[in-house]
Amino acid sequence: MRSALTADRLADPRAVKAARRQLIEPEEADRLAELLALLADATRARILFALGAVDELCVGDLAAALDVSEDAAGYALRVLRMAGLVRGRKEGRSVCYRLAEGFPHEMLEHCLRDLLRITPDAGPRLG
Repeated sequence: MRSALTADRLADPRAVKAARRQLIEPEEADRLAELLALLADATRARILFALGAVDELCVGDLAAALDVSEDAAGYALRVLRMAGLVRGRKEGRSVCYRLAEGFPHEMLEHCLRDLLRITPDAGPRLG
């Protein structure tokens, strides 16, 4: 869908052209939005940080680290596993989880922590 603005009405046509070259496709944007929505859940976000700190954690240990029930941790892990962000490994009666191969640790440690720092007053009232 083309914008109603014509090139002669743009403030900076070169900047618009440069921005368009860097855009991701709408389908990719939809997929990215779905993945980022997974981080909108505090338990899932905290699980990713916890798993980024160690090689792996079993469900019970992860629940203890987050101070949540095993059911809450298990459900969050199931969602993250279905999205391909974590991998599980059966160990006896337990399942231990780790971040998926190639998971962008930098996203957690740099982007998300920095986002928290630059928005100290942001909170649940957003949206």
